[in-house]
Amino acid sequence: MNASKSGTRLFVLDTNVLLHDPSALFRFKEHDLYVPMMVLEELDATKKGVSEVARNARQVSRFLDELIDAADRVAIEAGLALPGPQSALAGQTPNGRLFLQTNPLATTVPIGLPGNTPDNSILGTTLALIEQLPSTAVTLVSKDINLRIKARVLGVSAEDYYNDKALDDISLLYTGMRELKPDFWTRHGADLECWQADGKTYYALPAREFEHFYPNEFLYSTGDDALELVARRLDGERVILERARDYRHQRNTVWGMLARNREQSFALNLLMDPEIDFVTLLGAAGTGKTLLALAAGLAQSLDVKRYREIIVTRETVPLGEDIGFLPGTEEEKMTPWMGALMDNLEVLSETPEGGEWGRAATADLLQNRVKIRSMNFMRGRTFFNRYIILDEAQNLTAKQMRTLITRAGPGSKIVCCGNIAQIDTPYLSETTSGLTYIVDRFKGWAHSGHITLMRGERSRLADYAVQCL
Repeated sequence: MNASKSGTRLFVLDTNVLLHDPSALFRFKEHDLYVPMMVLEELDATKKGVSEVARNARQVSRFLDELIDAADRVAIEAGLALPGPQSALAGQTPNGRLFLQTNPLATTVPIGLPGNTPDNSILGTTLALIEQLPSTAVTLVSKDINLRIKARVLGVSAEDYYNDKALDDISLLYTGMRELKPDFWTRHGADLECWQADGKTYYALPAREFEHFYPNEFLYSTGDDALELVARRLDGERVILERARDYRHQRNTVWGMLARNREQSFALNLLMDPEIDFVTLLGAAGTGKTLLALAAGLAQSLDVKRYREIIVTRETVPLGEDIGFLPGTEEEKMTPWMGALMDNLEVLSETPEGGEWGRAATADLLQNRVKIRSMNFMRGRTFFNRYIILDEAQNLTAKQMRTLITRAGPGSKIVCCGNIAQIDTPYLSETTSGLTYIVDRFKGWAHSGHITLMRGERSRLADYAVQCL
């Protein structure tokens, strides 16, 4: 093989990169890729089953089959032309070349790496390529931290797979709100327009006064002239703002619940708005994400009949050791994973009237209206007029998130709740989580909204534990 084109690099792909993102083959721009034979063996061993990893293994095999179709041995050794990232068969100008291992390489695993493991085999292949192509920058790409450590110990350039990162730094993630500068109204009072319509108060300001505009972003000021607004739309050269409803006031209770802070009030504005189809709530433990989503769902499905029922699902990733197979129906199997849901339903079913009988009747009513569904059986379904809560969404990949969000039919609303500091899924991080991905991708859509909840309201003990532990 000859991969010494000027300005290009040769990337050796580990199996986990392809299992994580099958389209990684088309995301290295003008650079060349090398797939060791051990990677093909691991893909073959992983392709059986109905899991997401097995589906990705089969998709990678299909991509490779399309690329290698009708190519002879000479063409394979010269490198297969890679199209751009849009489609493997779109006939675009090739970006780089794909090399498959066609001949055994003189791989000598260093003495410090005992055993003939797949990782050591891939590392040995990389070392052989470095010796064979001294004028080419060879880099091993892997999601496996330990393999990258071993590679660097041996002097091999190793990198993580970065293309699936929604952001370079999680601190740049959109929060859904921002504070106005103290002199904002003083500086722009002359440009302000104000009017009322349909019982709501609206304001208009020149668009040039905003560095950026995101629909349904909350703006607030503090002090004597405290005001809470939500940016609704751009109207020519003006930004139309609407006064946010204060859900901390007793007259605006939602299923008996009051917001305890500004962020919770903003979240309820999004959850109760029929024009918003998609809401994401981020926050640490105890900030009220699931409770707010559930209270808003009950109020809209039982009080105003906006939705037929509430559907709750979550990724089943255990915190400790797996407890094995669970008996019963789909809902019974999911019940152990829904402890947080049951805790919140217990809070929401507390009614001062009716005593024990009244509470029991309310609890039965709520549990009949709230349906628990497994994520494993979501593919191919469509939900009409449903209020869907995706709990613990930080454990989902971007592809899984896309699969679930596209289940929504007419009249449905999806609420994603999660804490990106508590990710349990292997190879996912704060910057690659599907929840981070959708927050960043949906922030510009007029029918979506996002809020990052800041303050813990579970208890003073839980709040202090989040801060100091």
